[in-house]
Amino acid sequence: MLKDAQKKFLRGRAHGLKPVVWIGGSGLSDTVSAEIEQALASHELIKIRIRVGDSAMRDEFIQRICQACKAELVQRIGNTAIFYRTNPELTGIVIPA
Repeated sequence: MLKDAQKKFLRGRAHGLKPVVWIGGSGLSDTVSAEIEQALASHELIKIRIRVGDSAMRDEFIQRICQACKAELVQRIGNTAIFYRTNPELTGIVIPA
């Protein structure tokens, strides 16, 4: 579980990122899940644009992504969510303690 200071650090790192995955009307298919998994494995920190239904439906998708990919939600603003999952094989992001 990330601490508030760590989330703040990751939000700063994610500010310039573009969304790497878009979830639309077809929802969270196996192909989209595989793409999210691949993006987390290679980047650790990603943005996803979720353009489905209302706020409650977006929250449900975010919850499913966190559970399926073992990722943590860093921030959600509107249709965009930032996710983080550490990859010990990468040395890209060093989170302060």
